[in-house]
This record gives sequence, structure tokens and C-alpha cells, in this order.
Amino acid sequence: MRELLVLLLLLPGPAVAEEAPPAERRTELLYLLRQDCGSCHGMTLAGGLGPALLPEALSDRTVEGLAEVIRAGIPGTPMPPWGFEITGEEARWLARKLKEGIPP
Repeated sequence: MRELLVLLLLLPGPAVAEEAPPAERRTELLYLLRQDCGSCHGMTLAGGLGPALLPEALSDRTVEGLAEVIRAGIPGTPMPPWGFEITGEEARWLARKLKEGIPP
């Protein structure tokens, strides 16, 4: 019985799919990404003042890590915090989109 309990504890839990923001908000977020983030990271997100935000440049980053940078910024750098305007869920959605690649 104890072995069964240990096995159950080792199994992964159910995946929790996070919902995407509503369609109108997704449009706003992508606009913000292209215009505001693009002003430093390049209009094609291939880099500029800030580093590239293309999938290959972000391959070693986690969605959670990227979302944290989006919301908290990077102190001592030009990367501002966007937490005043973007929720955690929205930041994770943007991070997933960046890792997948955003069509031009």
C-alpha cells in the first residue's frame, strides 16, 4: 500500500491549461508588443537597444521567467516593468507567444 502511495505522489498532476485573454485584449497586447516593446527590441523583434525576442533567442528561457521580466522589468537597465498594465496571465500569454514566434 505504501508503494502505491509513493507512486501516486510521483505521477505528474493534471495539466492546467491557462486561458488566453479575450480576443480584444489579445489584439491590444500584440499591439503593445509591436509598438512599445518593438521600440527597443526592434520592430521585427530581432533586436535593437534590447535583445531579440525571437523564439531562437528565447529558447533557453521559461515562460514564467519571461513573464516575470515583462511584469517586473530589469532594474538597472532600460527594461521597464509592465506590471501596472499587464496581468500575470497576460504576461504568460505574451511569453508563450514570443516563444512560439509572432508572425510579422
